[in-house]
Parts: sequence; structure tokens; C-alpha cells
Amino acid sequence: MSPRPLRLATYNVEWFNALFDDRGRLLEDGGPSSRYKLSRGEQLGALGIVFAALDADGIIIIEAPDTNGRRSTVRALENFARTYGLRAHKALIGFPSETEQEIAFLYDPDRLSARHDPKGAPSTSHGSHEAPRFDTTFRYDLDADNISESIRFSKPPLELAVTTASGAKLRLIGVHAKSKNPYGAIGREAQIRLSIENRRKQLAQCLWLRQRVEAHLAAKESLVVLGDFNDGPGIDEFEKLFGHSGVEIVLGTTPDPALRLVDPHAAMALQSRVGVTPTTARFYLAPQKRFFEALLDFVMVSPDLAARQPEWRIWHPFNDPRILQIPELHEALLQASDHFPVTIDLPVGDLPADLPVGDLPAGDHPRGV
Repeated sequence: MSPRPLRLATYNVEWFNALFDDRGRLLEDGGPSSRYKLSRGEQLGALGIVFAALDADGIIIIEAPDTNGRRSTVRALENFARTYGLRAHKALIGFPSETEQEIAFLYDPDRLSARHDPKGAPSTSHGSHEAPRFDTTFRYDLDADNISESIRFSKPPLELAVTTASGAKLRLIGVHAKSKNPYGAIGREAQIRLSIENRRKQLAQCLWLRQRVEAHLAAKESLVVLGDFNDGPGIDEFEKLFGHSGVEIVLGTTPDPALRLVDPHAAMALQSRVGVTPTTARFYLAPQKRFFEALLDFVMVSPDLAARQPEWRIWHPFNDPRILQIPELHEALLQASDHFPVTIDLPVGDLPADLPVGDLPAGDHPRGV
């Protein structure tokens, strides 16, 4: 039997935190979730179906449950995994977020070991221009006035050192970049000003992240950068003011392929500014009374991993024919979140194909979805 690929995923779960109490217990009841016209029990059930179908060895969860003095991301996620019998049942986080949304990693400890392994020196209170640690301050001239400004991540990227069962080593960086939406701005002019300011901050975060990517590529490390960038090529009218999207910056704008990350969905969007592009998120816009879709979630890999010809997949309930054939999974993806998971199957060649995969009959195993 051929070796089983390593499957990694990124999944932004809307309002995940609202599905747990302060002790990390699941609120599997009829109380309203923060999802429109959906109970907490219904959203949790949908998430259980989606996570089981993904059958990933490791999942970067964006907007994971909160960690603070009372609540624990790890406790909540491990309770969730135990309740739904998930193979990926061990959780970890990095630097806690300033918000109620964490970046977490849920993984199968029989396939992987993982540890939080932040890079970069802690900056001084003034900040640093040279890719400091992600929980500190980066300085960058946002508006070309020769005055550098302080940039911080409200959700510091999660940097992981991952080792597979047979010893292969990977670097993972889970990302939730700043939203560009002008939340709180009243009036068109104020909305435009805040949108441009947020775009600058989002780009600065991506420049900071790119500095870290370049350090890993220079060290010849196998790297996966995955998560929600709140951005994509050609996604808004402000991109032309800055020349590149944040996603393009992280991928790399150099002509040298050895210094560029690879994501085929991003490449499709770059090549199709007008026309058909992949999408990973679906939002309802009340004023227009319709849904809007966007490509916000990415899995970018270093050239050495791209050379292994991995398989990327967006688990879109309408655009993936395999999902359309499974009504339960199709409905679960729509109920679970306003984002859809993205997976990559990496043929790393070191995971045996005959490891136990649970109690499902072979024909029903989610990897066949």
C-alpha cells in the first residue's frame, strides 16, 4: 500500500467560543447560537460532522474558543474532539489573543508531535523593523511619511514545530490577519478612511509575516503558512493604492521561485482578476439581500513541499461535486461556519497507510469523501 498523505487543514469557525461554557463544556442545547436561526446544539452537531469528514492529521482552527483567566481553548477543543470521537484530539495554542478568538492547533498525537516554537527576538517597547516575535511590536512606515508606526497582531500567528511519526520535520504558521472592514465608522468618508487605515495595517502584518517566511526559506526549512488572511488578490478597490494584496506579499513577489510560497487557489485568483476564482467564505449582505463569496483562506507551502505535488481542496458545499453527493455534509458545512475548510494532502512519504483510522467501515471512511 502507498503511504498515506499527511493532511493538514485550516478552518475558521464562526462564533466557536459561544458554544462552550467557562469550564469548556459543550453547550449542546436548544439555546440560540450566534449563527443566524441556528441553535448551539445544531451548530455543534454540524461542526462534528465537518471535522470528522475532514479526517485531518492537524487542523489550524481560526477563531478557536477563548483563553483567559476563566476559559481554556485547549480544554474546550479537547472536550469537543472527545465528544465527537475525532482522531485529532490534542490541542495547543501559542500566545493568547487580545480578543475572544484564538488560533489553535488540533492534531492526532499518533501521527504528529507539535509544540509552540515562536521565532524572532522580543522587541523593545518602541518596536523593531526586523521581524520581532509575533506577540511584540513591529515598526513600519504605513503612509510613506518617513515616520514608522507601531504594528501589533491582535491575534499573534501561531508558530509550530511539527514532527511526523517517522521523524519528518515541518514548520507551520497559523495566521488570522487583520480585517479590513470599517467596523464602527459612520458615514462614507469615515468608512473609506478606516478601510484604508485597516488595509495598511493588514499589509504591514503581512510584511512582518513575509520577513519570517524568508528566514525559514533561507534556512531550507519545510514550511506551511495557513489561515484566514482577510484578503486575497483583487478582493477590494483599495488594493490598487498599494500595488499588492497582503496574500501576494506573503507568497513573495520576487521572480526567484526558490523564495516564493505556493498556493494554487491564490495563483488562480491572480491570473483571473475578472472571471472564475475559487472562494472559501460565504457571507450574507443584508442591504443587497444576497450572499457574497470571497477567497480569504489559504494554505501556502514552501517550494520543497510544492515539489511533492500535494493536493489542495476547498470544502465548498456548492462547488465541490463530492460534497454535493453527500447531503448531510453539504448541510453541515453551511450550518457550521461562514468559512469553509481548506485542506492539503502532502505526500511526505513517511506515514504508513495501515495505521488505525477508527471504527468506520472502509467504504465509509471520510478520506473517501
